Amino acid sequence: MDSSATLSTIGAEPDDATLMLRYRQGDVRAFEQLYQRHKGALYRYLQRLCRSPEVANDLFQEVWSKVIASRERYEARAKFTTFLFHIAHNCAIDHFRRASRPQEKGTQDVDALADELSGPSHTSPDAALAEAQLRADFKRALDELPAEQRDVFLLYEETGLGLEDIGRVTGVAMETAKSRLRYALGKLRGALRQHQSPSLQSSVS
Repeated sequence: MDSSATLSTIGAEPDDATLMLRYRQGDVRAFEQLYQRHKGALYRYLQRLCRSPEVANDLFQEVWSKVIASRERYEARAKFTTFLFHIAHNCAIDHFRRASRPQEKGTQDVDALADELSGPSHTSPDAALAEAQLRADFKRALDELPAEQRDVFLLYEETGLGLEDIGRVTGVAMETAKSRLRYALGKLRGALRQHQSPSLQSSVS
């Protein structure tokens, strides 16, 4: 065995699948590492999807409880991120059904993405007004997306998952997820065209 290769792996962080398998075997510290890695993205996804910090907090706890309860069913061939966000997606859908109302539109925490769309910050009154208008237009455009398109867009922006995995999370074929993302990006581009934002100009291949 190449000793240099062996040395290069010493101290390397284990991947998610390895940690989840360790947790299946009773390693609580492995779960703590997974939690630290993914808690931020998971909470942001739930908050932006639900538009309610209270609901997001409840669902956040519910998701991790389900991860704990279903760890024996986890298979290493599936990405942990896919596994986690599939649970999160289903918890959110169940919440909206329990509440007897359609999935809420819009997001609460869209300022970060609006910041990306607005480019460098400016201090002039005209620039500040333009940025405020951009934020308002972005929120409105996101509000107007159909729920399934908004869900795919948020998963794409927040999780870093590919379209195949997003399809698994949402229970649709990859081409369906791809189509929904294209429609979402197209509508957002159209709504923000007047702002000449470069951030939504890339297409989905």
